[in-house]
Order: sequence, then structure tokens, then C-alpha cells
Amino acid sequence: MLKRLAYLALCACAPLYAAPHLAPQRLQQLAHDPFWISLGHYETAKLGGWRSYVSDRKYFLAADGAHHPDAELQATVEALYAPASRGNQHAQCVYPARTRWLKAQLQLSDLPVPDCTEFKQWFKDVAPHSTVMIFPAAYLNSPSSMFGHTLLRIDQADVQRDQTALLSYAINFGAYIEGSDNSLLYAWKGLMGGYPGLFALVPYQQKLAEYRSLENRDLWEYRLNLTPTETQRMVEHVWELKQIRFDYFFFDENCSYRLLELLQVARPGLHLTEQFPLTAIPTDTVKAVKDAGLVERIDYRPSRERELLERAKSLNPEEQQWVLKVSADTQQQQSAGFKQLARDRQALIIDAAYRLERYRANGQERDPVQAQRSFELLRAINRNPPPELQIERPGLPENGHESRTWQAGIGTRGSQAFGEYGLRMAYHDLNDNAESFPLGAQIEILQMKLRQYEGNHWQLQQLDLATIRSLTPRNALLQPWSWQVTGGLERVPGRHDEQTLVSHVNGGAGGTWQLSDDVLGFALGTVRVEHNADFAALVSPAAGFDSGLLWKNPLGNLSLEAKGDYFTNGEVRRSLSLNQQWELSRNLGLRLSAQREFSKLATPENEVILEVRWYHY
Repeated sequence: MLKRLAYLALCACAPLYAAPHLAPQRLQQLAHDPFWISLGHYETAKLGGWRSYVSDRKYFLAADGAHHPDAELQATVEALYAPASRGNQHAQCVYPARTRWLKAQLQLSDLPVPDCTEFKQWFKDVAPHSTVMIFPAAYLNSPSSMFGHTLLRIDQADVQRDQTALLSYAINFGAYIEGSDNSLLYAWKGLMGGYPGLFALVPYQQKLAEYRSLENRDLWEYRLNLTPTETQRMVEHVWELKQIRFDYFFFDENCSYRLLELLQVARPGLHLTEQFPLTAIPTDTVKAVKDAGLVERIDYRPSRERELLERAKSLNPEEQQWVLKVSADTQQQQSAGFKQLARDRQALIIDAAYRLERYRANGQERDPVQAQRSFELLRAINRNPPPELQIERPGLPENGHESRTWQAGIGTRGSQAFGEYGLRMAYHDLNDNAESFPLGAQIEILQMKLRQYEGNHWQLQQLDLATIRSLTPRNALLQPWSWQVTGGLERVPGRHDEQTLVSHVNGGAGGTWQLSDDVLGFALGTVRVEHNADFAALVSPAAGFDSGLLWKNPLGNLSLEAKGDYFTNGEVRRSLSLNQQWELSRNLGLRLSAQREFSKLATPENEVILEVRWYHY
């Protein structure tokens, strides 16, 4: 009896918390506030109402919170008044950004006070003060990296003064991949949303090593003018998204789109994501952030590959061979031939050899022998230091042409005249304006062309799902492979001199060489699989070649290309083509294309077309 009375007395003395009742009008007002919409990652659903980009059920407190911002808000308010004994599992600890905003909007002064030890320690470790947007530039030899990438660096208060950015943290959104999918499967699943996407906050040094060294990508750092309060608000929301899954798509719901959502949380009132209803190419999102007035300074960090190639530029062919010898065997420094070289040339060779060794070690398990070679080269550099490496900053990535392209042209095929109209969703081919793009890079997504022949005869000429080409030059020090892959529908020479619409997938690999500063030559072996109504088999394979020249000239870009396909059923198809684009402005080009086609099924045919290309987003 005494125990029961004591328990009742304890309950009577314990504080009681009750969530306030929100009038329907006030509830709807708050639920449709842009900041609450940003916290829930909501968008207007195609059939009306709302849907959240968050695909993880555990993010929501209300059963229908993914589609009803008002229900989620009401559930959150109620959860904030749960007993403080829930500790780190309390809604105030799990949703600090929601809590801060609702306390201010509803003037909640009677909330319980749970001890959020995990969040407080995490937030103290991060110590958010300012924000830098990082853009690792496009990297040709990785399909997932050819568009570039964006992430956010969170700096502490003294980073700029003490130059300690490596101690900062990075917010990254990316596809979560279990296992080791090959590049083609990775690209396909990324296109189709086959991977979940997750936010992660990791040490910036770790990400810097991954992008600058492992993937050999130049880094652009855009310091944003977010205030400490805005940066802290954004970081609080990242805690809320810990281990929360989103759908991930390469071309819209990707790393860049998600970071725009975070910036809208940091500074309510920004309208960044609404600019990207279809695709979100990283360079386009960088432009959007810049146009919104968020960028106050831009810094550039060259990749290890660029540093190596820049150092090797001043070396003649014989000296580059010495780089290979010295990097493989440091005792070559004691050879008579090496000692005959001028001391300043020795310094350049040893420095290039050290950079080559560090480049080769990227992504590999530590090799004690290689580590010893690097150490000996570093000691030699200290004894005979080379001049400081000066790397000219390339054009800003966001200064390239816009990513979507409209095309309109007139031409002739044989004796027939036609008009051609096209649309490419994204984003660059070999002949496009190369400003801020690497020469030899091509990545096109959803390219469609329609033709109107005389007599008002219309036909689908081409529908490519994706075309990717990476023509990376080989040299004495680095020997990368060039490769290409494409698939879709296209017209090919057919019986009775008619063009047949076929479906195809093809790819190839080979080499590219830098013939001069502005000229590349390439040669690839190719394979093709085709479904053609003129063939007896359902699908027919072919082996072939694709070779040519690419010249960046004063007018624009010129390509000369020879291709051939030799089918197992006896069909032989070859073509010779020339394309020259004139750059009328950054986003307007005029292209002349001429082609000669040969086929066993049809007589040889000439085709010429002059088209205007307008780039915009």
C-alpha cells in the first residue's frame, strides 16, 4: 500500500507534456511552407497531391507521411512531446532540423529535454561553420564519372585561416552498390534506378583521395556565402537523413539534384531544384548555384594525372624514357648515361618518375618495394629539387555549352532532298564546342532525329538511348584504352536501295594518340549486334573497325572517320564521314556533315546535311 502511494506521488510530481492542438488552417499553412516541403523532400505528384523523393519508410513518423506533409507535421509535433526518457531515440534527437524549425514557428517552450548525446557529439565533431561546393570534373575512363560530380565540404571556423581543409567533412550523395558490378551493368542500373542512393558525411581527405587520386579528376572548389547558421541548419538535416534511402538515377535524381535540395534547406527561399524537371547534369547545377548568387570564390586543384602530364611536357622523348627507367629502378640514377644529363634535367626526370610511381600506386594495395622506390625518389628530389610545377587553370566547367540540344537542318541523300529535326537530351559529342570539355569525350543520352523527305514523307531516322566515347590519348608514360558503346535505333542501307530501321548495340576498344596539340588520331576494333528485317536471323553479329582524326581548329571541331562492319551472314557495311562545326556562339553552332556509305545490299550513297544546333537547358 505504501509503495503504491509513493508511486502515485512520484507520478503526480513528474512533469506532464502535451502536444498543442493545431488549428486546421495553421496546420496547412505550416505543412505547405517551403522549408517544411524541403525537409520532407516533397514534390507535386503527377496526378495531384504530394510525393516525397525519400523512398525509405522509416524516415516518416506518419503512416502516410510520404504523401501528406500535413500528417507528417502533426505526427512530428506529437513526437516532440514524447517522454525525455527515450534519449537518443527521441524525435528531438532524430530530427534536430525539424525540431528547431517547429519550436520557432509554434513557440514551443514546454518541450521535454531529452539528452541527445549521439547527435551532440557528432555535431561537435563536424563543427559546421561554412560550406564549399566541390566539383570533381568529368573523367573519361569511368562511365559513372563522365558527367562530373558534386559534393559539399563543411569547414570549421578556422579552416581558411589555418589552411586545414583536409580536416573538414564532406557531404556526399551517391549510389549504394553491393558487390562489384562491371561498368556496363553499373551504367545500366544507374540509368534505370537500380541502385538506392544514400547521403554520407565522411572526412574530406577521404573523398579528396578518391576523386583527385583514384579517379584522377581535377577538383573545382566553389566557396559558398552561406552563413554559419545556414550551414548548421543544413548539417542538422544531414543527420536526419543518416542511412535513409532515396531512389538514384544518373540523369535526374542524382548527386547534384540532392545537394540542391540541401542548399534549399540551408537557405529557405532558394528555387534551385525546380529548374531541373527532367535532367540534372552536374555542370548545369553548378551554373544554377552560381546564378543564385551563392558563390563567393572559386579555387582549382589539379589531379595527379594532370600534374604528371604537365611535368612530362617539358621532357623530350629520350628524357621520358629515362622517367620510365628511373621509376622502375632507382639505381638508374647512378648509371653513366643518366649522370651525363644536366643537373636540372635530372631533377625534372626524377620528379616525373616520383609522380608516375604515386600515380601507379593509386587504388592499389601497399607494395613495400614500390613504397621504397617512392621514398628513394623523394630523397633524390630533396637533394636536387625541380622548379615549382606551374599548371595553367583550365576553363571553368560551367562555362561550357548548355546540355540540351535542338537541331534543324537541310540535306540531300542521293537525289532526294530532306529536312531533319532532332533533339538530344544530353549532352556533348566530338564536334560540339569543346570549351570546358576534354577533347575526345562524347556522351549523348536520348538522341532523336526525324526526317521529312520530299512529298511530305516523314520517318524516324535515329533514336539512340546512349552513346559514350572516351578517346583518351596514349603517351610514353600512360597507356589508357579508348572505348565506345552505343545502342538504339538507326537507318542503314537496305534492299532495293531503301533505308531500313534497325535496332543495334555495339561497342569497341582501341587506342588514341595525340598527333599535335589540337589533333587526335584513334583506331578501335568494334563488335556489333543488330536486328534487321532484311536479315534472316533474328539478330546478326558483326566485327569491324572505327578509326579517324579529330582536329580542334580555329572555326570549331572537325572529325574525319572511317568505319566498317563485317557481318557473319556476309553483309559488309562501310562508311567514310566528315563533320565540321562552326561555333557561332557558346550555345549556337552550324555543322556540315558529309558521308559516303557502302553496302553489299545497296548501291553506294552520298549524304550531305547542313544543320543549326542550339544548346540550351
